[in-house]
Amino acid sequence: MPGMDLKLPWVPSAPPEKQQLLTGRMAAVQQVKGITMQHSQAVTLGDSRAVSSTVKLYVWAAVILIIAESIGAISIPLGPGKVVLLPMVWALLIGAGIGLISRRVPGTIGLDYGDQMRSASILQPALLVFIAKLGMVVGGSLPVVFASGWALVFQEFGHFVGTVILGLPVALMLGIKREAIGATFSVGREPSLAIIGERYGMDSPEGRGVLAEYLTGTLFGALFIAIVAGFIASLGIFHPNSLAMGSGIGSGSMMAAAAGAIAAQQTPEVAKEVMALAAASNLITTTIGTYFTLFISLPLAVWGYRVLEPIIGRTTKASVLTSGPRHDDVQLEVRELGWPGKISAWLAAGALALIANYVGYKTLSSAAFGGVAIMILAVFIGEMLCVALRRKIPAVCTVSVVAMFMTSPLCPWAAQISQMVGAVNMLAVITPMLAFAGLSIAKDLPAFRLLGWRIVLVSFLANFGTFIGAVMIAEFFH
Repeated sequence: MPGMDLKLPWVPSAPPEKQQLLTGRMAAVQQVKGITMQHSQAVTLGDSRAVSSTVKLYVWAAVILIIAESIGAISIPLGPGKVVLLPMVWALLIGAGIGLISRRVPGTIGLDYGDQMRSASILQPALLVFIAKLGMVVGGSLPVVFASGWALVFQEFGHFVGTVILGLPVALMLGIKREAIGATFSVGREPSLAIIGERYGMDSPEGRGVLAEYLTGTLFGALFIAIVAGFIASLGIFHPNSLAMGSGIGSGSMMAAAAGAIAAQQTPEVAKEVMALAAASNLITTTIGTYFTLFISLPLAVWGYRVLEPIIGRTTKASVLTSGPRHDDVQLEVRELGWPGKISAWLAAGALALIANYVGYKTLSSAAFGGVAIMILAVFIGEMLCVALRRKIPAVCTVSVVAMFMTSPLCPWAAQISQMVGAVNMLAVITPMLAFAGLSIAKDLPAFRLLGWRIVLVSFLANFGTFIGAVMIAEFFH
């Protein structure tokens, strides 16, 4: 009735002040419910988008894989040696090409920036399947690894010193200043970015240098090292085991590319030794690499700059690299997948390896299915162990240890496991990894275009230096 105070039905005698308070609370609750519903809808939409993107990437990876394996290996004579383009190289190139033309492809099958980021996220757990395969090769070849002795130990110095010795003088002669420190003290993977970022800041000259190395390695590292390692192997100058140890540079995709290119030119028995030594070297580099770069190679690069810059340094337009990409121009952190995403990536990597094994090597036995299942099991156990250790030890290390145990003399089923895992060709496991790498390349090309050719050349020299430096030291001990 007019003039009568509005009463709440559940509080009929509430005073106006309390009614106003309760009404405000109800409005707040309704607002929270609305926000929660919107967030829930957004999460559902995001999950649906992620699933759609993942399925699309898996289909593209399978198509790329079949094409690459159908092309096979092609040898190109080059002077006294040859360049061998393996299916993994074709997979990388085709994947990159698809990413580049996606703007002209309908959205349902094209790959946008989000899809390319998703591919990079898939690559990280998928690589663990390859790491498991390598670990099982190492476990069955422990006598070969132990027999390498001091060569395997001291070649690590080549990995972390070769970048500086080869790259720094050239950088200074090209007129590059303090950017040369960041570009040549390592191969510029994620731990190196963290070291430079903490010491100098990513907007410093050193930060711009390591960012250039990171971009160059991300886009072209695997392709470059595969061609270079394969060509040097074809010359017959170095022992295959020395080349294998040089392949373990601390990057899973680059190690796979280099070791695969070397192993492809060897007999099956020697190829097995190559992969075992490459895996052992890469494990050492991954485990102690941060400490080597922090306490050995970075101080060496700083000292070398102070000594050599007044002697061979030049001043050119490359001396000011402020026009290059900034750290916020590049997506440095790849989003980590949750458990469903990781398991999906492991299963996809295993299935793609079986497809590559069939298309490229005309083999698809029941033992191969068992071998892939065992590799995925090793990855799962290794990932669980990594989580239990609060990720203080990288998953690459824990998966490697679990896989090595499975085929070592300590495991009672080592012989059976080795037989099943051996039914899956090593190169068939590598090709899917580089297909995912290729599909993620295009996202970084805009930032790469901002780099000058001088810093790119220096970055390639640093990548070559870490490989050839370790090879030469390992060869000395043979």
